[in-house]
Amino acid sequence: MSNFTAFTDLNQPADLINLDWLYYFTTILKTKRPSMAQHTILIIDDHDEIRENTAEILELAGYKTFTAENGKRGVDIAIKEKPALIVCDIMMPELDGYGVLHLVRKNTDTQNIPFIFLTAKTERADFRKGMEMGADDYITKPFDDIELLNAIEIRLKKIEILENKYTASPQGINQFIKDVKDSGVLKQLADQYDIDSFHKKQALYQEGRRPKHLYFLVKGKVKAFKTHPDGKEYITDLFSDGDFLGYSALIEDRNYDDSAEILEEAEIMQIPREDFLQMINTDITIAAKFIRIITQNVKEKEERLLSLAYSSLRKRVAKALADIYSKFNSGNEKTTIEISREDIAQYVGTATESLIRTLSDFKSEKLIVIKDGKITIPDIEKLRNILY
Repeated sequence: MSNFTAFTDLNQPADLINLDWLYYFTTILKTKRPSMAQHTILIIDDHDEIRENTAEILELAGYKTFTAENGKRGVDIAIKEKPALIVCDIMMPELDGYGVLHLVRKNTDTQNIPFIFLTAKTERADFRKGMEMGADDYITKPFDDIELLNAIEIRLKKIEILENKYTASPQGINQFIKDVKDSGVLKQLADQYDIDSFHKKQALYQEGRRPKHLYFLVKGKVKAFKTHPDGKEYITDLFSDGDFLGYSALIEDRNYDDSAEILEEAEIMQIPREDFLQMINTDITIAAKFIRIITQNVKEKEERLLSLAYSSLRKRVAKALADIYSKFNSGNEKTTIEISREDIAQYVGTATESLIRTLSDFKSEKLIVIKDGKITIPDIEKLRNILY
């Protein structure tokens, strides 16, 4: 049986791990990471001990490994085997890590494989060069096994998120948010940024102002609206738990084209503009998330504009009630709409008086129930499918 050696500083003697600890380590890793068993990892390092120890740790964790003693050999294996992830040293003879990364990214079959640099170089310029070339992460020696395993697991989870098919629905978005959080991204944000409380009717941002933050709505309800020159407001969007706000103006580098106001007590995380732009420029999973959301929002707004232009007032009110119900009550059995008549009218694009008359008609037709000023929908599908 070969000795298993822990990672240490290369200038110091290696510490041998006893068999009891090795058995415990193996059992824990295989228990906690069962989904990683089918993934293959390519390790490229000219230092025999580092390469062999890295491979042994990853195999204990349930991965299948390939190893290469130099950059040229590593590129050949990457093209042939197409591993799920590559761990590569920088300082190597024949072809260094930067060269490996360049060739891997240049090949269409390997260009999307996650790439982690493993190196003793700690200069900021080296780190920046690697990341600018397309590396996904950077681990410096000496390191511990858990640091490496966590970095690999996060990268593989992000690839799984990108490959997953998420429906353009509240359930799909919520599942995406959960998956991103489980991958470590949102957890890192929550640990870094404070969550602030906002009161009803408090302004979050204003039309014409320059964006300074990305907003993540942890809890509560928010409306986005435009103001007509005559002073009337039109609600462009509604937000609830788990939604992001204000990203379009940030990405397009322009002033806000609408305003946002709190509808009920809310808890909101404010992420500085610079940090958000760095995230979407360096993390493909975050960028993909916002692309999906923006695409869906554009489609929803186009459908609303068509509805405003061609549908009767009854159908517009019915659709608005169904939209608000779906937005604010997804995931539970609650059927009461708790939003003011004025806000509903602004969402529909009609006068409050016209809305009230239509709600009265719906009540008499038993499409809705109104009690103590609150609207309850007995049958959401019946309301959605009214003929005129």
